[in-house]
Amino acid sequence: MMLHIPDVLTKQQVAHCRQIMDAASWIDGNATSGHQSTLAKNNMQLPETAPEARQLGDIVLDALEKSPLFISAALPLKVFPPLFNRYAGGQAFGTHVDNAIRSFPNSDFRIRTDLSCTLFLAEPEDYDGGELIVEDTYGEHRAKLPAGDLVLYPSTSLHRVTPVTRGARVASFFWLQSMVRDDGQRNMLFQLDTSIQQLVQRLGNGDPQVVQLTGIYHNLLRRWADS
Repeated sequence: MMLHIPDVLTKQQVAHCRQIMDAASWIDGNATSGHQSTLAKNNMQLPETAPEARQLGDIVLDALEKSPLFISAALPLKVFPPLFNRYAGGQAFGTHVDNAIRSFPNSDFRIRTDLSCTLFLAEPEDYDGGELIVEDTYGEHRAKLPAGDLVLYPSTSLHRVTPVTRGARVASFFWLQSMVRDDGQRNMLFQLDTSIQQLVQRLGNGDPQVVQLTGIYHNLLRRWADS
């Protein structure tokens, strides 16, 4: 499942983040690449341990906690500290798959990458190219979203970023370990939760059908979740 989550950050928050990023020092994006990605990746990145990256990451993580759609779709157990990259002047990222395990430098923080996230921090009209293209059994899916919007997709997917030929594509990217490892089970829970919330709007929390379906949701989550 590839999911567009709008308005994770407000325009004011995006402007604040860009102000911090524009004043920071950038390095070669291959500082965090695996062997396969090194051959395909050409971009710039804020150093993982830079104070600016941590400050920006806290803003992103706080916003994610306030996004019901993100929580419902991802069921996050652990979120990797957000990273930040920039593509310009023809830079691109060829087709690759994300590493199965990610570790944060000089710490014991480690996650299994179940889901990948890209949070766009530049408006689509400000640059040409820079589309995120995710491949699955149904073909290719493209994302080039408004600043502040996020796209969520399985880390098992082949994906790439097309060359940026004008302006700069600026984004945050990160991974998470879900409480529910299996993508199919996680999608079913998301669909069920979405249907329950729609019924709540029509019938109220106390309706017997809502209560019964809510019980089924939590019993399935109890059966499938890691903690």
